[in-house]
Amino acid sequence: MVGRVEVRRVDEDNLERLLAVAVGDAAPEEVMPPAAGGPGWTTERQAAFREWHRARRAGLAGPLGECTYVITYEGEVVGSARLALREGHDVLETGMWLGRTHRGRGIGTATVRLLLDEAAGAGARAVVADTTTHNTAALAALRGNGATLTANQATREVHAELVLSRTPPTAGPRDVRLRP
Repeated sequence: MVGRVEVRRVDEDNLERLLAVAVGDAAPEEVMPPAAGGPGWTTERQAAFREWHRARRAGLAGPLGECTYVITYEGEVVGSARLALREGHDVLETGMWLGRTHRGRGIGTATVRLLLDEAAGAGARAVVADTTTHNTAALAALRGNGATLTANQATREVHAELVLSRTPPTAGPRDVRLRP
Protein backbone atom coordinates (compact mmCIF):
# COMPACT_ATOMS: atom_id res chain seq x y z
CA MET A 1 0.00 0.00 0.00
CA VAL A 2 1.47 3.37 -0.98
CA GLY A 3 0.40 6.62 0.62
CA ARG A 4 1.31 10.28 0.89
CA VAL A 5 2.78 11.73 4.09
CA GLU A 6 2.91 15.50 4.62
CA VAL A 7 3.66 17.90 7.46
CA ARG A 8 1.73 21.16 7.78
CA ARG A 9 2.07 23.88 10.39
CA VAL A 10 -0.60 23.64 13.09
CA ASP A 11 -3.27 26.30 12.64
CA GLU A 12 -6.85 26.76 13.78
CA ASP A 13 -8.14 24.82 10.77
CA ASN A 14 -6.30 21.62 11.69
CA LEU A 15 -5.90 21.98 15.48
CA GLU A 16 -9.27 20.43 16.33
CA ARG A 17 -8.61 17.48 13.99
CA LEU A 18 -5.25 16.98 15.70
CA LEU A 19 -6.90 17.07 19.13
CA ALA A 20 -9.50 14.54 17.96
CA VAL A 21 -6.70 12.14 16.93
CA ALA A 22 -4.94 12.67 20.26
CA VAL A 23 -8.11 12.05 22.29
CA GLY A 24 -9.24 9.08 20.21
CA ASP A 25 -5.92 7.39 19.51
CA ALA A 26 -3.30 8.37 22.13
CA ALA A 27 -2.84 8.97 25.85
CA PRO A 28 -2.19 12.55 27.06
CA GLU A 29 1.31 11.68 28.33
CA GLU A 30 2.25 10.46 24.84
CA VAL A 31 1.38 13.71 23.09
CA MET A 32 1.85 16.67 25.45
CA PRO A 33 3.68 17.91 28.52
CA PRO A 34 2.06 17.20 31.90
CA ALA A 35 -1.02 19.34 32.61
CA ALA A 36 -3.31 19.91 35.57
CA GLY A 37 -6.38 17.75 36.00
CA GLY A 38 -7.24 14.14 36.59
CA PRO A 39 -6.19 11.21 34.42
CA GLY A 40 -7.23 10.95 30.79
CA TRP A 41 -8.42 13.59 28.38
CA THR A 42 -10.14 16.00 30.77
CA THR A 43 -11.52 19.33 29.61
CA GLU A 44 -8.47 20.99 31.22
CA ARG A 45 -6.04 18.74 29.35
CA GLN A 46 -7.76 19.37 26.05
CA ALA A 47 -7.55 23.13 26.65
CA ALA A 48 -3.86 22.79 27.59
CA PHE A 49 -3.23 20.81 24.38
CA ARG A 50 -4.78 23.60 22.29
CA GLU A 51 -2.86 26.33 24.10
CA TRP A 52 0.46 24.45 23.83
CA HIS A 53 0.13 24.36 20.03
CA ARG A 54 -1.20 27.92 19.77
CA ALA A 55 1.78 29.21 21.79
CA ARG A 56 4.12 27.79 19.13
CA ARG A 57 2.33 29.31 16.16
CA ALA A 58 4.95 32.05 15.74
CA GLY A 59 7.42 29.32 14.77
CA LEU A 60 11.19 29.24 15.13
CA ALA A 61 11.41 33.04 15.00
CA GLY A 62 8.83 33.40 17.79
CA PRO A 63 9.46 33.79 21.51
CA LEU A 64 9.47 30.03 22.16
CA GLY A 65 11.69 29.21 19.17
CA GLU A 66 9.51 26.23 18.34
CA CYS A 67 6.89 25.24 15.81
CA THR A 68 4.48 22.33 15.61
CA TYR A 69 3.14 20.44 12.63
CA VAL A 70 0.29 18.09 11.92
CA ILE A 71 1.33 14.89 10.20
CA THR A 72 -1.09 13.77 7.51
CA TYR A 73 -1.34 10.48 5.69
CA GLU A 74 -3.45 10.61 2.53
CA GLY A 75 -4.89 13.92 3.81
CA GLU A 76 -5.95 12.48 7.18
CA VAL A 77 -4.38 13.92 10.34
CA VAL A 78 -2.50 11.07 12.07
CA GLY A 79 -0.18 12.81 14.55
CA SER A 80 2.07 15.75 15.30
CA ALA A 81 5.73 16.73 15.07
CA ARG A 82 7.79 19.67 16.23
CA LEU A 83 11.03 21.49 15.61
CA ALA A 84 12.66 23.65 18.30
CA LEU A 85 15.80 25.76 18.44
CA ARG A 86 18.73 24.29 20.37
CA GLU A 87 22.30 25.60 20.53
CA GLY A 88 21.45 28.70 18.54
CA HIS A 89 19.83 28.63 15.13
CA ASP A 90 21.91 25.90 13.55
CA VAL A 91 20.72 22.94 15.66
CA LEU A 92 17.05 22.02 15.93
CA GLU A 93 15.46 19.42 18.18
CA THR A 94 12.62 17.28 16.89
CA GLY A 95 9.99 15.03 18.34
CA MET A 96 6.76 13.47 17.14
CA TRP A 97 3.85 11.26 18.03
CA LEU A 98 1.48 9.21 15.92
CA GLY A 99 -1.94 7.88 16.84
CA ARG A 100 -1.69 4.22 17.87
CA THR A 101 -3.47 2.95 14.76
CA HIS A 102 -0.89 4.65 12.51
CA ARG A 103 2.28 3.44 14.23
CA GLY A 104 4.75 0.92 12.86
CA ARG A 105 3.97 1.46 9.19
CA GLY A 106 6.71 3.82 7.99
CA ILE A 107 4.90 7.13 8.53
CA GLY A 108 7.39 8.16 11.22
CA THR A 109 10.39 7.54 8.97
CA ALA A 110 8.82 9.62 6.18
CA THR A 111 7.96 12.36 8.67
CA VAL A 112 11.55 12.58 9.93
CA ARG A 113 12.70 13.05 6.32
CA LEU A 114 10.20 15.88 5.84
CA LEU A 115 11.30 17.51 9.11
CA LEU A 116 14.92 17.32 7.95
CA ASP A 117 13.88 19.20 4.81
CA GLU A 118 12.11 21.82 6.97
CA ALA A 119 15.21 22.16 9.16
CA ALA A 120 17.52 22.54 6.16
CA GLY A 121 15.21 25.20 4.78
CA ALA A 122 15.49 27.04 8.11
CA GLY A 123 19.29 26.98 7.83
CA ALA A 124 20.01 24.29 10.42
CA ARG A 125 23.18 22.19 10.17
CA ALA A 126 21.84 19.37 12.39
CA VAL A 127 18.70 17.97 13.99
CA VAL A 128 18.77 16.17 17.33
CA ALA A 129 16.25 13.97 19.12
CA ASP A 130 16.10 12.19 22.45
CA THR A 131 14.26 8.95 23.09
CA THR A 132 14.71 5.72 25.04
CA THR A 133 16.14 2.33 24.15
CA HIS A 134 12.65 0.75 24.30
CA ASN A 135 11.15 3.17 21.73
CA THR A 136 12.01 0.93 18.79
CA ALA A 137 9.76 2.82 16.35
CA ALA A 138 11.51 6.13 17.01
CA LEU A 139 14.92 4.47 16.78
CA ALA A 140 13.99 2.89 13.45
CA ALA A 141 12.73 6.22 12.04
CA LEU A 142 15.92 7.95 13.16
CA ARG A 143 18.21 5.18 11.86
CA GLY A 144 16.30 5.11 8.59
CA ASN A 145 17.26 8.75 8.09
CA GLY A 146 20.95 8.29 8.92
CA ALA A 147 21.03 9.34 12.58
CA THR A 148 24.05 8.74 14.76
CA LEU A 149 22.67 7.18 17.96
CA THR A 150 24.38 7.42 21.35
CA ALA A 151 22.85 5.27 24.09
CA ASN A 152 23.33 5.64 27.82
CA GLN A 153 22.97 2.10 29.17
CA ALA A 154 22.51 3.31 32.76
CA THR A 155 19.51 5.55 31.98
CA ARG A 156 18.35 3.76 28.79
CA GLU A 157 18.20 7.15 27.07
CA VAL A 158 19.29 7.56 23.45
CA HIS A 159 20.48 10.78 21.86
CA ALA A 160 20.25 11.00 18.07
CA GLU A 161 21.98 13.46 15.78
CA LEU A 162 21.24 13.91 12.10
CA VAL A 163 23.75 16.07 10.23
CA LEU A 164 22.05 17.81 7.34
CA SER A 165 23.52 17.74 3.87
CA ARG A 166 24.10 21.00 2.10
CA THR A 167 21.98 19.89 -0.85
CA PRO A 168 18.70 21.74 -1.32
CA PRO A 169 15.71 20.23 0.50
CA THR A 170 13.27 18.09 -1.41
CA ALA A 171 9.97 19.93 -1.57
CA GLY A 172 6.56 18.36 -1.23
CA PRO A 173 5.01 15.33 0.40
CA ARG A 174 6.56 11.88 0.53
CA ASP A 175 5.08 8.74 -0.95
CA VAL A 176 5.75 5.86 1.37
CA ARG A 177 5.13 2.17 1.07
CA LEU A 178 3.35 1.22 4.25
CA ARG A 179 3.85 -2.08 5.96
CA PRO A 180 0.59 -3.93 6.65
